[in-house]
Amino acid sequence: MFLKSLLTSLLIVFSIKIAACQNTYDIDFSGKDRKRKCETCIKAFKNQPAEAKFSIKRENENLYFEINDKEWYNDLFQNVGDGLAIDIVLKDRYSCELETVKNTQIKGLLLEPVYSEALKKGLKQVENNIYSTWVGKIPEAFLDREMEWNILFIGNKNLCQYNVLYDLDTYTSDLLDMGMYLDSLTYDTRKIKTTNNENYITRNKTLKFIIPFQKNKSKYSQEDIKPIYDSLRLTGFNIKTINIKAYSSIEGITHRNLELQELRAKNIVSALQSFQKLPIETNVTTSENWVEFFNDIKGTKYENLSSLSKNEVKSKIAGSLSREMEPIFRKHRKAILELQLERKDKYKSEDVEALLEKFNLAVAANKIDEALDFQNSIFEKLKSGEIPLDFLRGMSVPKDPEFIKLLNKNSAIKYVLDFRQALIVYNEMLALEKLAPNDNEVKYNLVALKIKLWSLKAIDVKDSDLLNEINGLKKYGIDKALISRMLVNYHMVTADNLMVDGDFDTKDASVEFVNRNYKKTTLSDYDYLSLAQSFSYYGHSNLAVELLERKARSIDIDEDLLFYYLNLTLVDKELTKDPNYRTIMLNAVNMNSQRFCKLFNSIDKGGITFQLLDDPYLRKTYCENCKD
Repeated sequence: MFLKSLLTSLLIVFSIKIAACQNTYDIDFSGKDRKRKCETCIKAFKNQPAEAKFSIKRENENLYFEINDKEWYNDLFQNVGDGLAIDIVLKDRYSCELETVKNTQIKGLLLEPVYSEALKKGLKQVENNIYSTWVGKIPEAFLDREMEWNILFIGNKNLCQYNVLYDLDTYTSDLLDMGMYLDSLTYDTRKIKTTNNENYITRNKTLKFIIPFQKNKSKYSQEDIKPIYDSLRLTGFNIKTINIKAYSSIEGITHRNLELQELRAKNIVSALQSFQKLPIETNVTTSENWVEFFNDIKGTKYENLSSLSKNEVKSKIAGSLSREMEPIFRKHRKAILELQLERKDKYKSEDVEALLEKFNLAVAANKIDEALDFQNSIFEKLKSGEIPLDFLRGMSVPKDPEFIKLLNKNSAIKYVLDFRQALIVYNEMLALEKLAPNDNEVKYNLVALKIKLWSLKAIDVKDSDLLNEINGLKKYGIDKALISRMLVNYHMVTADNLMVDGDFDTKDASVEFVNRNYKKTTLSDYDYLSLAQSFSYYGHSNLAVELLERKARSIDIDEDLLFYYLNLTLVDKELTKDPNYRTIMLNAVNMNSQRFCKLFNSIDKGGITFQLLDDPYLRKTYCENCKD
């Protein structure tokens, strides 16, 4: 306790010392007649090109202002009294040992401003289209501390704009996944990654389901699991991996709750493993179910608990209240299982050259069902990387309508495994359409490829013709939900094109169509991300937030999608006041506390910015879960 008090005192003294010694130099902070005095700066920011970006770069103790638009840089600093200054902010300012964060105009240590003449004279090109100029030096006493630097833009020696720099992750965007027809419609199961990482794509079938836990029960046998196993109808598949998120209710001692969940999860895996010989890869995470607890007490007589800390809640519910709340708690004990499946391959051990020979012999003998089995086995080897795509050239299939199933699959698999084959496969599908003009799977694949290639500007498409082709799939028996998905994609591409053309009113009509119709189809997490990204790009971030908000409070949301939602909303101070937002943050803490806490690191340490902690609602959750 003494050490904690001493640390708090030192932090407060350090903060007071900075404030007391603060030199504001010749900058006028009064804001008096700001509009006139800051006219040049305000106009420059109003006319800032979308592509113009700036940042502060540190090299040892020196700080440099970097910009990629020299012309806009010159617009910013036209007058003798135009310039910028750096405010060095320490993370210590936000220590959880301090009761509150002091609200001050300058958050840290203000460095001496650098004015127009020196800024322009010192500007040098450091790489292609990147320009840099020195703007300050970090004091020696600060060098080993976690810090950030904010920028004060000065006009005629008046503070005109104070900028906090954010490092928000960006994510690759895409259309909704339309899949391709092979034996059945085959979708990509994508793992969402930021643009700093390549997409990790699995091509196997994925199933998700929930197993409730009985209170104090940890053992699961074959008899417990077999009804679930049978209901999945896995006769044609093996379980390749199992991801288990195991949840306990919140009452009780935390470490015991987690130990019980770990044991339950392992027993479930053992029971499932008993149904197949091939080993199952497993990944188990455990947590207390705070998310659904706060969701479920809303509107009840227990709602007052939502304003308390976790420890306070546990203290309040101990004893008789815990027994009273059992109808709520029993719903929170469960495991969410995600199974990744791979098709059973009866020719798995067969030599690939022998398989190819058998396939070609079956085709020559017109034994199509047998050929399909050999084809599927070859495809499994393609998916696993045992053989290259070029191997398909050795599969001899006559260009005849009776072999259209084999021909369609041989073309479609190339795109499923490598989207860069899209144009090649599209041209092959055009030839197959002439061969079998009424084949519904060929028709569907062709339109899906056309939409994709149109979005990439790889082919010229007449909008009205493509719209007719999409709607025309109805007469070939294509499901309405699949057609709705294509129409959403059509309007996403249309909105992109209209944005480029500057036709914003018509663009908004397409955005409204997307917003009305995406609900008509089932979305994967990757689809949710694509839609959210698109809404933000179209200037409708509110639609992106609405799209993800309910999902963000669900414990089975994809981790990366949840963190994208935080990425989208953490800077919105109005949204973070909402009590539901705490539930969303606790969801992120439960999934990956280290990743959540990292959001509040300095930019240099991979965070968005620790200055998010100026927001008391964010700071409360951060200090409750990250201060250790």
